[in-house]
Amino acid sequence: MSRTMIWVIAWALPWLCSGVAAQDKPATAAVAAEASADPQYLQQSNAQRAQVQPGNNAPVWRQVGQGATGYSSLPKTQAPEAGNLVQPFVQYPGSSMTNAGEAWRQVRNNWIIPYGGSLLFIVLGALGIFYWRRGTMTLHGQTTGRKIERFTPFERSAHWTNAIAFCVLAVSGLVMAFGKFLLLPIMGSSLFGWLTYALKNAHNFAGPLFAVSLVVVFVTFAKDNMPSKGDLTWLLKGGGLFGGQEIPSHRFNAGEKVLFWVGVFVLGAVVVVSGLFMDKLLPNFVYTRGEMQIAHMVHAVATVLMMALFLGHIYMGTVGMEGAYDAMRTGYVDETWAKEHHAMWHDDIQAGKIPAHRSPAPASGPVQV
Repeated sequence: MSRTMIWVIAWALPWLCSGVAAQDKPATAAVAAEASADPQYLQQSNAQRAQVQPGNNAPVWRQVGQGATGYSSLPKTQAPEAGNLVQPFVQYPGSSMTNAGEAWRQVRNNWIIPYGGSLLFIVLGALGIFYWRRGTMTLHGQTTGRKIERFTPFERSAHWTNAIAFCVLAVSGLVMAFGKFLLLPIMGSSLFGWLTYALKNAHNFAGPLFAVSLVVVFVTFAKDNMPSKGDLTWLLKGGGLFGGQEIPSHRFNAGEKVLFWVGVFVLGAVVVVSGLFMDKLLPNFVYTRGEMQIAHMVHAVATVLMMALFLGHIYMGTVGMEGAYDAMRTGYVDETWAKEHHAMWHDDIQAGKIPAHRSPAPASGPVQV
């Protein structure tokens, strides 16, 4: 075959193929010119739009975006959102008027994450500055060697169970909330994915334990956290933390009582209920996306506030005050510690109103810590 013939075939082949394809192609509806000029263009149904612009499914997706619910054979009582792809429009505090999923995202990313993280950093910074300027609060007097039982074994068990569960929840929650911004760029997606997966499961298992232990802690310590005479004076003077003289208090001072009622009782109840709701552990609820989003926002705000409060408690129970950690670790404090930090409690013990030892003494003799 000559070179000229090859060039003729190569030139003619595309034209021949296109002619065959045109014969096999089925007829389609003609597209109306300037169809959008129709005044009723935006009100057209999908069937009407198909007549003038075949393949344009904009009316269907417009209804989906507005939260229209399609047909579903599932009963509404069991699946109220069946057939609904995009949630209806709402406006949460801090969000624009948009579909509920986007509104939730705006509240989480524009408010809870930046301002919640800022609050925790501010509290940590304030505690760091306070420790830098004040240091550990040491005893002014000499220890006597005489021990007073501050916490029974049961009280310490309840506290440590709750504290450990809280730490697991706090660490895992912080990673899930802020890890995308702080850890992901450093660790990479694979390692960060495994870490968040493990922490999410730890979070879900520690949640019910935290809930039960929180109830035990509340019942155990509620009596000694009731408001009493001298609490208002303690609060007005800041407990003497910024001066040289502590304000007398009972077994728990006013600051500890505020932490108990606000942090343990109020915020604890909100965190537990919202957390159990998101785990779908509360009976007689049909869990929808909107309810889950609201529960998450409430849960996130309450946990951030709780962590901010408990950071102060952790500080005072560790490096902030000499002997405070030993009190919860061993259950006993020196008589001098009780007199300096909780003078009214010490006076009641001296007067015989409160026993100095509530637990049976071990067989080996008096407790010496």
